[in-house]
Amino acid sequence: MTTTSLQPVHQPAAADAVGADAILRRTLRRHASGITVITVPGPAGFTATSFTSVSLDPALVSFCLGATASTAAAVQRAERFAVHLLGAENTDLARQFARSGIDRFDGVRYRREADGLPVLSDAPAWLTARVVSLQRLGDHYLVVGQIDAGDVRQEAPALVHHAGEFASVSGPA
Repeated sequence: MTTTSLQPVHQPAAADAVGADAILRRTLRRHASGITVITVPGPAGFTATSFTSVSLDPALVSFCLGATASTAAAVQRAERFAVHLLGAENTDLARQFARSGIDRFDGVRYRREADGLPVLSDAPAWLTARVVSLQRLGDHYLVVGQIDAGDVRQEAPALVHHAGEFASVSGPA
């Protein structure tokens, strides 16, 4: 019997030679992500590309936030959060909530829910969720929430982030 050793067709870059974080950053620049603004009572909020659905039954969503982010403490205290799915016309809003050292809510129209949760008025779609899990994973927090409300205010081309830039997506290819 002859034994054959299988060799990979492609040798991936060694994580320890380049740095796993550099590989992750370089590779994920090629992944287009929807742009959202996450808000919590305070008010506090930030721009995020890490938002995703988790489950339909029950209806769960999640996002990630850097543990050293200026909004991390407010997110850790929050019992609820709002996710605002941005459209192509919301680039300025995305940039405002991505900046540090400013009042991100300055000049932004929003309403406060009874518990103080801010819901932005100019996002094409939004939802609110009750936090069911908050876990530290590496240098980030993973937050999972169960949907309790939401609405689509208008159909709009999606705002996405790709290769370090904002872009819009108008529909199926």
